[in-house]
Amino acid sequence: MSLRQQLVQLAGRLQEPQKVARFQRLCGVEAAPPPSRSADQPREEDGPAEAPLPGDARRRGWSPGTAGGPQPPGHDRNPCAAKAAGGGAPNGVRNGLAAEPGPAQAHRVGSPRRNSLTGEEGQAARVNNWPLYYLFAFGTELGNELFYIIFFPFWLWNLDAVVGRKLVVIWVLVMYLGQCTKDIIRWPRPASPPVVKLEVLYNSEYSMPSTHAMSGTAIPIAMVLLTYGRWQYPLLYGLILIPCWCSLVCISRIYMGMHSILDIIAGFLYTILILAVFYPFVDLIDNFNQTHKYAPLIIIGLHLALGIFSFTLDTWSTSRGDTAEILGSGAGIACGSHVSHSVGLMLDPPLDILPLARPPITVMLLGKAILRVLIGMVFVLVVRDTMKKTTIPLACKIFNIPCDDIRKARQHMEVELPYRYITYGMVGFSITFFVPYIFFFIGIS
Repeated sequence: MSLRQQLVQLAGRLQEPQKVARFQRLCGVEAAPPPSRSADQPREEDGPAEAPLPGDARRRGWSPGTAGGPQPPGHDRNPCAAKAAGGGAPNGVRNGLAAEPGPAQAHRVGSPRRNSLTGEEGQAARVNNWPLYYLFAFGTELGNELFYIIFFPFWLWNLDAVVGRKLVVIWVLVMYLGQCTKDIIRWPRPASPPVVKLEVLYNSEYSMPSTHAMSGTAIPIAMVLLTYGRWQYPLLYGLILIPCWCSLVCISRIYMGMHSILDIIAGFLYTILILAVFYPFVDLIDNFNQTHKYAPLIIIGLHLALGIFSFTLDTWSTSRGDTAEILGSGAGIACGSHVSHSVGLMLDPPLDILPLARPPITVMLLGKAILRVLIGMVFVLVVRDTMKKTTIPLACKIFNIPCDDIRKARQHMEVELPYRYITYGMVGFSITFFVPYIFFFIGIS
């Protein structure tokens, strides 16, 4: 057998949903039993609902020697949507592994969020290890909007604006390439069953590579690369942070049933490649964004063109809106930084005082930091909600698209692209210009 055939077989095994389901059971996650049927009552439909065996034509994804490759979401061989809880063998046995016996009541774990565009919710499931559930729920949040909208402003307002800007540049680049690659490869998510979908926020997107894994790899590595030598701290701290952060985010996506092992490995390796190629240019990009006379026009035009290109890669999915959101945020932060630099609002420290020492932590320092976060986040959230309520109806009116059903309206590129791009562009601009100006005005800069 040639090396290529061996690699193909290895990739096929790493993509199998059975491995994801096995890991979930190992961590104490099981599909909830049917609420209206007793365990010994047979169900006629359980036969075909059994998890397909490796090599079965119904198995989602691809196996070596299979023609045609993976099927996109919506195909009859691709049960992408979360199946009603309880599919599978009624005695709790699936793939030869016994589930935990007992009459434990089924319930939805945590507080499942509804997919804003599809209305889909996570499956009801039984969790036998709650500490692991909350740990991995936290890990998966490290790749969601709530984390980004707190993490990047905190860096820009309280820690180091230079590092914050460069982190955003790296994040936008990594996430954009990851989202576009998903829509080019078009591999579906792990099949359910056998996988239990604890989260469906991104279930309508493709799976390969995992952009959570890419973000969870890029951010900690970039943080260490950007801060070591600029700030005084032991390198050991960074070497501990990188594997802890990266592994938590990556493993959480398998635990949540959203990615195969192959998706995670590919996302990690893809990110290392992107950083190796583009990291040397980050300083050049940041300097251009700050100082070039026509930087705002070039930034806006380039990010908008990239957004339009990404929308042409595939039919509608939530990844298109996420891509526009990422590009809009990056453009807004870069343009706001340019204006702040031009008016002298946020000046970088001189190079001759590097490396920077950690300031003493005092009550005044903590008080100002907390105040900046509270005031800044309130302003940012007000801007986001205002722009959202304004741009969607305006885009519908301009392009003559019915606005009665917001979900359907947002599935049109003419609505979703300007809504995400303009809304999060203004959010980014507020983070790096309006909010710092408020801080300067009230004396908490």
